[in-house]
Amino acid sequence: MSRLGKKPIGIPDNVKISMEGRTLLIEGPKGRITQNIFDNLEVMIEDRKVIVTNTVSQSPKFRRLFKKTDALQGLLRTLIMNKILGVTKGFEKVLEIHGTGFKAEVKGKKLILNLGFTHPVEVDIPEPITVQVEKNTVIKLSSYDKELLGNFAATIRDIYPPEPYKGKGIRYAGEYVRHKVGKAAVGAQK
Repeated sequence: MSRLGKKPIGIPDNVKISMEGRTLLIEGPKGRITQNIFDNLEVMIEDRKVIVTNTVSQSPKFRRLFKKTDALQGLLRTLIMNKILGVTKGFEKVLEIHGTGFKAEVKGKKLILNLGFTHPVEVDIPEPITVQVEKNTVIKLSSYDKELLGNFAATIRDIYPPEPYKGKGIRYAGEYVRHKVGKAAVGAQK
């Protein structure tokens, strides 16, 4: 039984939620976003609360389908809650660049990264995301769409992930990179 999925979500005063078929429209001060509703689940909006319910019977005949939709009920509730938080407060991710001579800058709608390659790497910035570069090595990403923000941050990190010997590369703020000992240090221990 999905205990979290059954909990109602409170709607803040500055957020408007409406239904169009199987799509939920969420509009707030930061932007407008949609969420598709999964099969066998229903979403009801009553007195400033969103309630997600499972429409599959709990009888033994439908047990397997009920377990699957029960898990999706909790997922859908969390997705709706994240979208409500996004249009009210927004989300932020911070990336750090480590390495001598490595730097980043924003030019128009492009993020330009100099990471020791033969050429600078240019990344197009998607529409709802804003990028700020501080001290040439700290990239602050912010948006109201948590999913798109996480995917974009992961795309930037994948350009030069942190390597374990010197720690050079792009990493999330606060991410711990475990360092390995080099060849010379390993040979000296014998």
